[in-house]
Amino acid sequence: MSETTARPLRADAERSVRAILEAAERVLSADPGASMEQIATAAGVARTTIHRRFAHRQALIEALASSAARQLAQAVEDGRPDTAPPLVALHRITANVLEVKGAWAFALGLPADPDSEAAAIHQDIGQRCITVLERARADKLVDEAADLHWVRRVYYALLGESLHGSPDDAGTDTDTLAARLIDTLLHGAGPRS
Repeated sequence: MSETTARPLRADAERSVRAILEAAERVLSADPGASMEQIATAAGVARTTIHRRFAHRQALIEALASSAARQLAQAVEDGRPDTAPPLVALHRITANVLEVKGAWAFALGLPADPDSEAAAIHQDIGQRCITVLERARADKLVDEAADLHWVRRVYYALLGESLHGSPDDAGTDTDTLAARLIDTLLHGAGPRS
């Protein structure tokens, strides 16, 4: 267990860890083989600070993956999946997730060790998604015969495509992308009746 999850940190130590993780996302996105020293420089901290917080590079990467997964889980919760009307929850969650995934693409793209905190969080997020889709089905937004696990996979694929987008999507805000994504998920590309 890393020091960042073992016990609460002082406010200044929390800021250092946050700066290190943000720098790690930027640096590793550009150069996945970047050194701890390069990340420390980008974070504006001494190399000893990064090594005091993270014993080795893999510990930093695991902390980065866990931190990004927690932010993704918070983005889902902020969409009020249990209490907002299902269509509103789907839109809010989608817009929130697009923002987090856009900001933490490297960390969220890392393969998670099945026993890691990040993997457990992603599994919980997947179940939360099914819960929202069940609520959407109860509101007749999703066909009652639809396989919700398949619908979730399609939803995830649409999220991925929205993030990779085309040059035409450059500068499009997350609310607009979320509306397009949810419309495509619920209505497909066929003609409207």
